[in-house]
Amino acid sequence: MNIFERLDASIELSDDEKQLLDSVRALARSELMVRAEHYDKTGEFPWENVKAINNLGLNAMFIPEEYGGAKLSYTAYLECVREIAKACASTGIIWATNFHAIKPLIDFGSDEQKQRLLPRIAEGGLAALAITEPDAGSDATGMRTRFTPDGDDIVIDGGKTFITNGDVADVYVLFGKWSEIEDPKKAISVVILEKGTPGLSVVRTEQKMGHRASSTATISFDGCRVPRANLLRNPGDGLNILFSSLNKSRPSVAAHALGIARAAFEDGVEYINQRKQSGRKIIEFQGIQFMLADMATDLAMCESWLWRLGKLVDSGGTDFSIDASMLKMRATDIAMRITTDVVQLFGGYGYCQDFRVERLMRDAKITQIWEGTNQVHRQLIGRSFLTK
Repeated sequence: MNIFERLDASIELSDDEKQLLDSVRALARSELMVRAEHYDKTGEFPWENVKAINNLGLNAMFIPEEYGGAKLSYTAYLECVREIAKACASTGIIWATNFHAIKPLIDFGSDEQKQRLLPRIAEGGLAALAITEPDAGSDATGMRTRFTPDGDDIVIDGGKTFITNGDVADVYVLFGKWSEIEDPKKAISVVILEKGTPGLSVVRTEQKMGHRASSTATISFDGCRVPRANLLRNPGDGLNILFSSLNKSRPSVAAHALGIARAAFEDGVEYINQRKQSGRKIIEFQGIQFMLADMATDLAMCESWLWRLGKLVDSGGTDFSIDASMLKMRATDIAMRITTDVVQLFGGYGYCQDFRVERLMRDAKITQIWEGTNQVHRQLIGRSFLTK
């Protein structure tokens, strides 16, 4: 066994989880990976892939049983993200976003809210997490979407941009500011918005460098009216809910990036074992071996940190925000570097669409940007050592 086979074998999963992962890997190889090139070229939303994932009941794995789910470990979820992203990065982020978006409702929603909304996701519905605005990216306190109480209703005005699943979601977990609170931090609140609400509209979807089959939408709210019962916790609780949800979603983004990186690494190893120059396999050249050693070492260390953090979450740990930032930052930087280096290993062929490493390089870039830019994560990590 090579180092990566040993790492994969060391992931701590139950027998049921191992059986599920076998099904996910088989689906990834037989269907998701086969269709990935088509969806990248056309930019079509991969409904076939979503249907195939739903046939396995994967959404149920992060929904509690009492609300129609079959909850499994966070580690198993991370491994599913990695395997799906390895086959098709667009499909990986579409599915992972269901977890990112619905986790605030699972952690902070009332029983009535959960009973009403979670079964829809467990059965295969799509969710969207709506935070980012044109003038509020890394600084969420700059958001302008406004929640105005009106009797038993809440009126929503504003807009969001760069929202994954924004044009296809059944449920939106929406962050905005409560009109009656002046402090920009204390005003942040969360409401649940459902598909088809009057006043909710899709302004446009983005044409992107990578993840082309994953829809990224700008959406607007023009007097959207939702019942007060759709408010998550209390007015002003939004910032704490946001920080809590990001701690769980950032390792997921890392798993997604590591799926892309592993796919590129494996493609590169296969290629340089077959391709010859001057009568020798490319892998026999010392300079190539040095590149391979650096990629393998960084990838193995980062994957080890991923499983360490997954185990920490499953054991009940809560203080892991810096751990999550370290993982997200390093995993996404490694994904960008490995995909770039593998394109280099392929030479001119790597720059052509005949091989998927060109697509993997494009897909890797956004992972350094979304869920907090890596510059922001470096600031968070460095600031954590400040003596107060």
